[in-house]
Amino acid sequence: MPTTTLTYALEKCLAEPKEVTPFEPVCLILEVPVTASSSRKCGTTAAALNEACFCVSLDQVALTNALSEQLGNPELSELLKSRCPHVFAARPVFVSPSRLRQVREVIQAIERTVSLPAWREHALDSAPPIAQHNPRHARGVFFGYDFHLDEDKLGLIEINTNAGGAMLNVLLARAQRSCCSGVVGLSPGQEWPGGFEQSILHMFAQEWSASGEQRPLRRLVILDESPQAQYLYPEFLLFQRLFESAGIGCIIADPADLAFHNDCLLVHGKPVDLVYNRLTDFYLEGDNCSALRSAYLADVVTVTPHPQAYALYADKRRLVDLTNGRFLEEIGVGQQIRAVLAQYVPLTVPVGHGNAEHLWQNRRSLFFKPVSGFGSRGAYRGDKLTKRVWEEIVGGNYVAQSLVAPGERRTVADPQVRPMKFDLRAYAYAGEVQWNAARVYQGQTTNFRTEGGGFAPVFTLGEEEKRAGSTEQWSHASFTFLLDETGAVQELPHPLYLALVRAEKATSTLAGKRFRLADWYVAMEGNHPSKVIREWYGWVAFNADGAFHPAAGFAKDSESVGAGNVDATALPTPEEHRLINHLLFQNH
Repeated sequence: MPTTTLTYALEKCLAEPKEVTPFEPVCLILEVPVTASSSRKCGTTAAALNEACFCVSLDQVALTNALSEQLGNPELSELLKSRCPHVFAARPVFVSPSRLRQVREVIQAIERTVSLPAWREHALDSAPPIAQHNPRHARGVFFGYDFHLDEDKLGLIEINTNAGGAMLNVLLARAQRSCCSGVVGLSPGQEWPGGFEQSILHMFAQEWSASGEQRPLRRLVILDESPQAQYLYPEFLLFQRLFESAGIGCIIADPADLAFHNDCLLVHGKPVDLVYNRLTDFYLEGDNCSALRSAYLADVVTVTPHPQAYALYADKRRLVDLTNGRFLEEIGVGQQIRAVLAQYVPLTVPVGHGNAEHLWQNRRSLFFKPVSGFGSRGAYRGDKLTKRVWEEIVGGNYVAQSLVAPGERRTVADPQVRPMKFDLRAYAYAGEVQWNAARVYQGQTTNFRTEGGGFAPVFTLGEEEKRAGSTEQWSHASFTFLLDETGAVQELPHPLYLALVRAEKATSTLAGKRFRLADWYVAMEGNHPSKVIREWYGWVAFNADGAFHPAAGFAKDSESVGAGNVDATALPTPEEHRLINHLLFQNH
């Protein structure tokens, strides 16, 4: 379908705008031929999906069942719902394979840089003495590398050494549902949640064996201040269940619950082998950490992540070092690695009185973070700054980072369709990516306070589904068809479908009706369909005004959902399938 035809169709469809009500469409893959001269910048198939695909949603029933199964107590699933009502996003985020390769390349470049003796000497020289203590060769679990990706730009915004959410993402992957068969293949995979859990257990076993201990890991403590009051306390329960299923005793505790006696770290009088450290007191400086600090310095317990990991990776001054090309060259970082860091780590500089005026004048393109901050606390977008806050920043040990816009994911919330921001978190151990997740939000910084936001699974696409080049037309397109109860088949033009999805259009010809929807993803030769890549099926319904009616769109009978969570009631008959083929290949 030529671009000119699409433009004409869209103009025709939108000639008579109407008032519409919010909706939740069942299935959409927007993939139309578009040239580089187009005003719409899709960038990649993933970008188009993030803008206009709502066919994959979080199955709340499956989530509740998964919670009850994993936690072994229905009351605990209610705890998650009440404590963390916005921890799971309603929709996944789509990221291209090339982006994920770049993420992995950045992480490995950082790992090689940090391994240099000169880097370690420099970083530890400005850290408290406890950071210089050898952590029994533990590397540190659950590093979280956070990225922004906007169109053609990817930027590492920070590194976390005690990143939360990993077990919640395991749960989310199990509960995620695809209403269309084609989308199942885009997910991380049916086996992956279990695979990630095994990698978590292996990671902790590696940390324990690195300490030189020959005996099995017997008891582990998940440590945080007032853990039961923490927002992510339900995740601690998931970890506890995982460790206990592997035969490892696990206690969730506050630092004050620990005691150091006879060269042994104790929790409630029981010896501790390993501490999974979720504290934000990164250098264990608080009075309540005295027992842990003593045991750590006496080398009688493995602490992971540990103070040295924070000093080497997560202190915001390390972002300054990673973007200082001259410094990197002086300490022996090779040209290729420097090029990767220069491309994907936004320029970061310390804030001081000497450059305060320059930074203030250029604040709209900057993001300001405290050196020892975490969880977006005390972080500010430059365009939101007041003079009063700016004075606090200048005197408050901050860094300024070149702004990289977050990604955008249109989603259904409130229940309107609206754009939301997202970042990408790569969980990594020893420089290897274990799992990718996204965090969807609104506001200045990442948060878990937005309806429709929270952790989102990352779906990726096959290499064949990329655009061949920036000046070429898309090599694939999506075509949608409506199937009614009589066996009739009619094409629903994608421009019209997109207008309905955006609540920009209602159509009286479909008012009050319910249809099965067929979405065929097709390889194109020039402007003509050549081969069907995927077929997706679901239900759509329209209210009395001709706008989408989400509640009536989905099949109510859970028994009708078959393999891959495909709704079997939406599948076409052989005759309907033949009619779709005819419409597609004869009319285009």
